[in-house]
Amino acid sequence: MRGAGRRGGVEHKDYQASWQTLRQLLPYFSEYRLRIILALGCLVAAKVASIGMPYVLKYIVDDLNAKNPIIVVPLALLVAYGAIRFANVLFGELRDTLFGRVTERAMRRIGHRVFTHLHALDLAFHLERRTGGVSRDIERGVNGISFLMRFMVFNIVPTFLEIGLIAVLLFWQYSVWFAVVVIVAVLAYVGFSVVATEWRTNTIREMNQAESQSSTRAVDSLLNFETVKYFNNEAFEAQRYDEDLAIWESARRRNRLTLFALNAGQALIIAAAATAAMILAATRVSTGEMTIGDFVLINALMMQIFMPLNFLGFVYREMKGSMANIDAMFALLKVRPRVSDRADARQLAADQGKVEFKQVSFYYHAERPILQDVSFIAEAKQKVAIVGSSGSGKSTILKLLMRFYDVSTGSVAIDMQDIASVSQASLRSVISVVPQDAVLFNSSIWDNIHYGKVAASDDEVWRVIRMAYLDEFISSLPEREQTRVGERGLKLSGGEKQRVAIARALLKNPKIMIFDEATSSLDSRSEREILRAMDEVRGQCTLIVIAHRLSTIVDADQILVLDQGRIAEQGNHQSLLEKGGLYQAAWRLQNTD
Repeated sequence: MRGAGRRGGVEHKDYQASWQTLRQLLPYFSEYRLRIILALGCLVAAKVASIGMPYVLKYIVDDLNAKNPIIVVPLALLVAYGAIRFANVLFGELRDTLFGRVTERAMRRIGHRVFTHLHALDLAFHLERRTGGVSRDIERGVNGISFLMRFMVFNIVPTFLEIGLIAVLLFWQYSVWFAVVVIVAVLAYVGFSVVATEWRTNTIREMNQAESQSSTRAVDSLLNFETVKYFNNEAFEAQRYDEDLAIWESARRRNRLTLFALNAGQALIIAAAATAAMILAATRVSTGEMTIGDFVLINALMMQIFMPLNFLGFVYREMKGSMANIDAMFALLKVRPRVSDRADARQLAADQGKVEFKQVSFYYHAERPILQDVSFIAEAKQKVAIVGSSGSGKSTILKLLMRFYDVSTGSVAIDMQDIASVSQASLRSVISVVPQDAVLFNSSIWDNIHYGKVAASDDEVWRVIRMAYLDEFISSLPEREQTRVGERGLKLSGGEKQRVAIARALLKNPKIMIFDEATSSLDSRSEREILRAMDEVRGQCTLIVIAHRLSTIVDADQILVLDQGRIAEQGNHQSLLEKGGLYQAAWRLQNTD
């Protein structure tokens, strides 16, 4: 099965541990106890009917063999046979119908829980994850639940119950040798199936891993298809995908060959047992110890055993894989976020939006610090800019303020409240972010803006559309605000995407708004439009602008200049120019023709 051996995906562990997964499923079925009881009742009724059919058939055959006219044959037996056959099917269908809702609700609840948990995990997990592999783990796990509940609970245990009843009946009514044939055949079949299936474990694991890898490769390549085209690497991507498919093909071939060996062995055991039982029955018929009806009964009972037993082999094989897939999904639930709310976390009461970093240091690894002893205050409704070279720690300040990571030392506070002591939901509810690369959903412009506050009224949405200077652009579109933006917003230009992102962020009505290099990749005209939108926000909330172009932050109340994770300079535009330090050098460089 699969476990949490890797944060970005899950690796298989020993299949035998998968049996523990069954205990984890039980709470999800507690909602429909009555349905489960009724389904079990239908199961028992169906099994009683299935065993009763061969006995009715025996008496019918014996009466016909006595050469009695057809009208002499008890019509009640014929009617009973038909009624029992119908009852067998009817109770089986009722069982599946009753339990179907139980299974579907459990699949829904578990799928929802896993999805919610994935969104609750920290940024580190999502940066390391394999999106295609994780989605396949969830899909296979949810489908595995359906298989387990339908076949293991209502087929494996009832099948062994039926086998036991038939063995007792054969021993009691005919001979111990018939019971011996049944018991030996069943033990041999089950033993061989278990050993052979465990032998196939590696091929199943390799096949699933190869499938996840190829799925991950395909998703990653298609999500980044522009980059593929920029570098003319379609053939390279196709070759890498084909290499993954070749591994998958090889794993599938090995899986098929081992399955052939398993099926052949099972078929041999069944054939040998059925032949032995028929020889015993035929011998007794020839000596007059048994009738033709008894012979038919023995044949029917042997088929009654081996048909579900043969199906049991399939169920067992698939059950092992299903439990592995379910355990892979549950392994995702075992991944604990590195950032979590405290047990006593309270709601953030942010009235002003004052931000304070106190001697903050942060590192992923102790030997490579990202921020070192950073302290600053962004007063309420100020515009504070953060500048510095790539890798200086600018975006890390954003991640710490959003609490995507916890600080290594020091503290971050909003309105005098340590953000580590408040809930993450309340913290992020007062902060809006306009990222450098605004990623939009493949929906309409309206839906993407409305996503900022799903409960917002139409008037509120139109207000932020005007604030972001999007109204003129929207009016020029044939479908206006219902225009679809394409996958990740690729149908819009960079400036248009940024203004949609600004409108979405404004709709949240935040106390703190962060622009993370929102104009760094835009042309001059788009940059001016974004700056106009930023001016609309000025004075309504605290603005933190992570900037690359210094011309966009000359009006900032405070500018922080980062260098190698430390605040090297601090002041407004004019005072920093007068210092003649890093800021002045960067300003001159950007304004040199």
